Amino acid sequence: MAVDRERVLRSAAALLTRKSTATMDEVARAAGISRATLHRHFAGRDALVRALESLGIAECEAALDTARLDEGPAGEAVRRLVRAIESAAGLLAFLYTENQLFEGEEQNAGWTRIDDRVTALFRRGQATGEFRIDLTPAWLTEALYGLLASGAWAVAEGRVAPKDFTHMIVELLLGGATRREEP
Repeated sequence: MAVDRERVLRSAAALLTRKSTATMDEVARAAGISRATLHRHFAGRDALVRALESLGIAECEAALDTARLDEGPAGEAVRRLVRAIESAAGLLAFLYTENQLFEGEEQNAGWTRIDDRVTALFRRGQATGEFRIDLTPAWLTEALYGLLASGAWAVAEGRVAPKDFTHMIVELLLGGATRREEP
């Protein structure tokens, strides 16, 4: 019987977002396959995490496309982006903690593409006067990533209702990023 690699990856993502320290045995059980079968597809945890990284990048890029970042006010585009990325937030939170993904020259070019698109959104919001100019677009991008990860963890642990995910992230981020008129 052929193993559906994507199903295995999604099972691994679901488990690792709940338990980041899960062993390869636990990942195999969650996917309903043997450890040997898992190792035929992924030589070890690093290979599995790299495959999850590719899945995460694909999910992010799809969310960026869905959010139509160049349309309408930048604040509304941020809201659409958070809503579009919500289903992948748990995986992204797991990947966010995998420091080896972001070390040295081996960083996947996909993360750079994603960073560039999100940073451009914040830069556009600054250019139109929506967002504060004393906070760099790179900082606003990192703040968004941190809020997405924190929101995913809070939802996974039952401290936050899933229906509140988008609202809480967008309101906190934009509440701090929105440019205010001087008194």
